[in-house]
Amino acid sequence: MELTLRDPTQRPAAPAARRHGTLRYVRHGATGPNLAGLRCGGDLDAPLVDQGREQAAETARLLARLDPPIGLIITSDMRRTRETARIIAAALRGVEIVVVPGLAERHLGEWNLLDLQQTQPWLEAGLTPPGGESDEAFTLRVGRAVQSIKPWLPLAPLLVGSKGVARVLGKLVGSPTRLELGNAELAEFRLADLPCLETTWGATTP
Repeated sequence: MELTLRDPTQRPAAPAARRHGTLRYVRHGATGPNLAGLRCGGDLDAPLVDQGREQAAETARLLARLDPPIGLIITSDMRRTRETARIIAAALRGVEIVVVPGLAERHLGEWNLLDLQQTQPWLEAGLTPPGGESDEAFTLRVGRAVQSIKPWLPLAPLLVGSKGVARVLGKLVGSPTRLELGNAELAEFRLADLPCLETTWGATTP
């Protein structure tokens, strides 16, 4: 079952507590641009390739052994994250999927399909891609989406996202280094340690 949460101000009912404040995270499986070493933003809706599907299936086998078990899968509305989420959900015997569009990758405009090495210095310098999304706007969008999913943390959820969203989450939890996840790589974020998240993101207007 797949449900879409389009309004970031919505609040799902809090379930019975099973885990305290940890968000598990997996980056989507490989796409064609990923394998070619090219930028692929949230405004380039590339599907998984066969290798990406195999990566997702392998990661699903690891996730099936976690304790406590995953009670909910959260994903963006991008094809590559949704397909990865569905592969994982099938391996976990039909765990519900919730789609949160605000968790999509940063829009990269004219930087889409450019070489990673060419564009990396521009990203690290905080430049905004022509026709794309500023780092500030992207961080704000992801921060608000994270705020909207916090009530689900007691379900021991898994977020299937992209490399840029993981980087923002790392920044939110105070990671000292820039997080760069590989395809289908796992991470965990301790969101319960962010009591200021609501005031930091919820009170800000675009």
